[in-house]
Amino acid sequence: MKQEKSVIDRVTNELRLARHNWREHQGRELDLGSRELPSNQAIHNVVDSLCAILFPMRLGPPDLTKERENHFVAYSLGTVERELVVQTCLELCYADRNQQATETLRHEAGKLVGDLIGELPALRRKLDDDVLAAYSGDPAATCVDEVLISYPGVHALIHHRLAHALYQAGLPIIARIIAEKAHSATGIDIHPGATIGRSFFIDHGTGVVIGETAVIGDRVRLYQNVTLGAVRFKEDETGSLTKGEPRHPIVEDDVVIYAGATILGRITIGRASVIGGNVWLTQSVPAESQISQASLQQR
Repeated sequence: MKQEKSVIDRVTNELRLARHNWREHQGRELDLGSRELPSNQAIHNVVDSLCAILFPMRLGPPDLTKERENHFVAYSLGTVERELVVQTCLELCYADRNQQATETLRHEAGKLVGDLIGELPALRRKLDDDVLAAYSGDPAATCVDEVLISYPGVHALIHHRLAHALYQAGLPIIARIIAEKAHSATGIDIHPGATIGRSFFIDHGTGVVIGETAVIGDRVRLYQNVTLGAVRFKEDETGSLTKGEPRHPIVEDDVVIYAGATILGRITIGRASVIGGNVWLTQSVPAESQISQASLQQR
């Protein structure tokens, strides 16, 4: 027992030293006295509540009745607002490297969360279009409710639309936590910065990757293992990767991209084009193009 305690003490001290060295190297050796970053667990709970708020009789609690639907939504909105303000304030403090929340930051956090809650009706209508697109685009779907409660592409998109709103509000850490929650559950990796239009459908979904600066139009359909990625990464004068520059594809309205296609760089896929399976594409194509491996080899 004494030997076990000796090992625990040694490891505890070595971990303390590792933390100290990391914080010192990063210029963060501050005694903040409390948590610095938003909590993954708290954000996961908030997102689950938001999904239930958006679709209470489908994604809400199993014992919910229609008579209690409005009460449930109102109560849940209050709970979500309080918790999300706390997590938002943590991110704002972290971004400014403040030791504690000021009244100004609390007010800013409250406004950001209030704005998000105010957007929920419009977001619900946009998600209704996505659900209908999935139902219309999949002959195997028996009803829209099946699509909503069981399709991974729809699950990932609900999370993305919430994450994107927070990303645009200047909360990239919370947004990324939400995105990675969906990524873990579905195998679909959508960066919260990606801009996605209406009536978007990801069929099957596993292995889909959509990069930060990708722009996707309306009524676009993707299949599994599609990548909308970057072809290369620019470096600044210090050798570090340049952040924030447009480096992912623009996919215009009514495009279909089949399984395994890889589309890289800031190129444009013209309206109503069809990109075949396993195509590797690094150049723009005009509207109504039909791109397959065979057509690429013939060029």
